[in-house]
Amino acid sequence: MKYHVLYNPLAGNGRCEGRLEQLIATLEGECILHRMTEIGSYAEYLSKVGAEERIILVGGDGTLNRFINDLGDIELKNEVLYYAAGSGNDFLKDVKGEDGDEAFSITKYIKNLPSVTVNGKTFRFLNGVGYGIDGYCCEEGDKIRERSDKPVNYTAIAIKGLLFGFKRPNARVTVDGKTFEYKKVWLAPTMNGRYYGGGMNMAPKQDRLNPDGTLSCVVLYGAGKLKTLTVFPSIFKGEHLSHNEMVTVHTGREITVAFDRPTALQIDGETILGVTEYTARAGVTAALPMAD
Repeated sequence: MKYHVLYNPLAGNGRCEGRLEQLIATLEGECILHRMTEIGSYAEYLSKVGAEERIILVGGDGTLNRFINDLGDIELKNEVLYYAAGSGNDFLKDVKGEDGDEAFSITKYIKNLPSVTVNGKTFRFLNGVGYGIDGYCCEEGDKIRERSDKPVNYTAIAIKGLLFGFKRPNARVTVDGKTFEYKKVWLAPTMNGRYYGGGMNMAPKQDRLNPDGTLSCVVLYGAGKLKTLTVFPSIFKGEHLSHNEMVTVHTGREITVAFDRPTALQIDGETILGVTEYTARAGVTAALPMAD
């Protein structure tokens, strides 16, 4: 068996390359290594890969997001495997738990993916679209990463945002044509999987392979800072849904969230600034204009 190992050298806070040796030790066959950052055209690259050969992606959630968007509308003829080497690994946690010691097939998970339209551009996403204090955390994390190569503490950023930094907008959420209004919104993500943000079980009832293809929009709103600070840790166990006085979940195939002021948004951990609205759609089958 021949394996084409596509890895992101920036994943896992730059520790991805150190994981390659561990991966190769588990494989039987020829391994050809490629840096994903050096692949200019997937159409050209894949044309040279035999149909019986396998592709292994090595990195984290951002690596997977980059792959599904750079791939565009190319129909894969190869089985695609994944070897987790990121810092958050929310996709791994959702589909495999904590077992990331071996590469496993993700072919079924990267077909018919949902999309999100932001500022006139459309992107595919794998885990979720964060909007609210989660986007704020990514924005602040990016600023820290520009100044230092130390791991970013998103929990500390979130606590600081809850207490001081994040100004809550009002939101209008439209789900399959039905509109809901919310005041003082902390979070309004739309999820394809259960996890995002490095292990936050934001949508514990969401199934990325559900036959209806529906997505889950989780709205956390209204509560004061201290109450929210008390409830916030429960998100990691998915227990926040019991607080129905401040958490509502909507499911549907097309979800639009509009804030009354610009706020940072993240797509599988990739940050977009100054967003006033996004629309997530389930089950992408038609051609999409990809990100620049």
